[in-house]
Amino acid sequence: MAHFDRTIPPGGEGRITLRVKTRGYQGAFWKSAKVYTNDPRKNIEVLSIKAFVKVPIYLSTRYIYLKGMADRKITRTVRVRANVNKPLRLEQCYFDLSKKVTYRIEEVEAGRTFRIHFTNIPGSVGIYRGVLKLKTNYPEKPEIIILIRANFQKRT
Repeated sequence: MAHFDRTIPPGGEGRITLRVKTRGYQGAFWKSAKVYTNDPRKNIEVLSIKAFVKVPIYLSTRYIYLKGMADRKITRTVRVRANVNKPLRLEQCYFDLSKKVTYRIEEVEAGRTFRIHFTNIPGSVGIYRGVLKLKTNYPEKPEIIILIRANFQKRT
């Protein structure tokens, strides 16, 4: 969202305020905005914002895509790391692909680092989508949601 002075006299100064909503972002990100002017020498100026959003729980990805032949096992992993100085606990809240995909939570470092391994169940043919929701003990982030897409075909 941008707020700016509509008119600036020649040789004068103006103010441009850019506001970036960081919900859903984690880690480093970059945004830019174009400013159009009536200056014949430079009628477009690009303003850039670089930021680092610190989150209580870091996820390597919020999306999993499993693709392959239906008779093969394919596994994808999401890394989860606590960024707050208190132990993290994860427990299943909701999972809607239990007949097509399995998942396993591996605790790598007690209360700090986890890996969530997703594996298709061989024989499940087709395109499907689902979600895994995990409940946490962090009031700042009470729920983790991982979206799952899969596409498995029969061998011809």
